[in-house]
Amino acid sequence: MKRFFSSLGFAIEGLQTAFSQQANLRIHLIVFSLALFFAWLFGVSFTEWLIIIVVSGLVFSAELLNSAIEKVVDLASPEIHPLAKQAKDIAAAGVLVTAFAAVVVGVLIYGKYFLQFLSDFL
Repeated sequence: MKRFFSSLGFAIEGLQTAFSQQANLRIHLIVFSLALFFAWLFGVSFTEWLIIIVVSGLVFSAELLNSAIEKVVDLASPEIHPLAKQAKDIAAAGVLVTAFAAVVVGVLIYGKYFLQFLSDFL
């Protein structure tokens, strides 16, 4: 049990470090907060809540892995090197793909609610 709490402490420390150093992670948190607000406002279904939370978790995970890869590459290759750049670019592309998929899911989930809101409002 001690080992579990020790590992949990390391993970929390990693989250604190990432949020304090990575502006993109803070941006994802703002977008996630907006997604939760609109999910609550529109009264999305339980299944839609689950999808929003899972997709958002994937975006956060991709961003955290990208940050970890950047740190390891910086440690292994402090000087500019083409392979280091490629590793960082590929990791960033993983975040981009995940974020794009999350936007598509968001449009599919929230689109009908926004259209309904507009038709009721206008």
